[in-house]
Amino acid sequence: MATAARKAPAKSRSDGKSSGLSAPKPADFTKDEELAAYRHMLLIRRFEEKAGQLYGMGFIGGFCHLYIGQEAVVTGMKMALVDGDQMITAYRDHGHMLAMELSPRGVMAELTGRRGGLSRGKGGSMHMFSKEKHFYGGHGIVGAQVSLGTGLAFANRYRGNNNVSLTYFGDGAANQGQVYESFNMASLWKLPVIYIIENNRYAMGTSVSRSSAETDFSHRGASFKIPGIQVDGMDVRAVKSAGDLATEWCRAGNGPLILEMQTYRYRGHSMSDPAKYRSKEEVQKMRSEHDPIEQVKARLLDKKWATEDELKTVDKEVRDIVADAAEFAQNDAEPDPSELWTDIVL
Repeated sequence: MATAARKAPAKSRSDGKSSGLSAPKPADFTKDEELAAYRHMLLIRRFEEKAGQLYGMGFIGGFCHLYIGQEAVVTGMKMALVDGDQMITAYRDHGHMLAMELSPRGVMAELTGRRGGLSRGKGGSMHMFSKEKHFYGGHGIVGAQVSLGTGLAFANRYRGNNNVSLTYFGDGAANQGQVYESFNMASLWKLPVIYIIENNRYAMGTSVSRSSAETDFSHRGASFKIPGIQVDGMDVRAVKSAGDLATEWCRAGNGPLILEMQTYRYRGHSMSDPAKYRSKEEVQKMRSEHDPIEQVKARLLDKKWATEDELKTVDKEVRDIVADAAEFAQNDAEPDPSELWTDIVL
């Protein structure tokens, strides 16, 4: 899904008052791009649905935060990356790992705490890593990954490798202090980091209107001279287009950029959240009018790039992959007790 970087947009003014940036038009996808986006988002959706089932059956312990509804964000951003670009996020991380092409078996086995998991069964839902795929975690502490993602960008600048750090966090984490310390350093040192704020409208159970004085999160970097763009996070084409602009901006040496992804989660904050703070009508309206997967499906059918039967075949293939991952995750052996002493510094 990687694409080569294009010529970068114009640099921002030195006074920081105007970057000249605005949300670009949604990308004009080819048939292959539409089909790839459909398959990747559907894999995340079906995987998360199965994870919810396994949690209810007792196979997954601890916390479990599902990404259902937000699939277009990671899918579109991944399409804008080149090899070596990094990704780091919070605890709602299963979709990010799948977008970075990590094994569904490995992700699901980590959820169930098995030795075949990506962190060998020691991290669970919130803490998985893959240096090979440049995925630097799921992190359970709200906002903590922002400073780490900024550090990844510092390493890129120090090494001169032209790579970019994609640092994801939510609207709730946007109110944490370490986020703004990171903004300051990233801007001061012109670090190649894209801060992706996944605004799904609810910080745990509190709407952004009740928890944030500034609800336009693209403005959050203004006092640090970091430009920001609001993006329709339910449209994978809009995300891809914004991702292209942002990666080009960073690779040109312009420093950090904020992308506010306006998205929505259909489930509660975690599996223990009944989500009584919003109406069923609100959720259904988002599902029926803005679902990211259904939008792609409709375009494929309208342009006659796929038939209903062909898309049903894709769904079956995806379900088979997820079923295989679930079967593996339920039957793989648990870690040996000696595993407790690995991957630690004494």
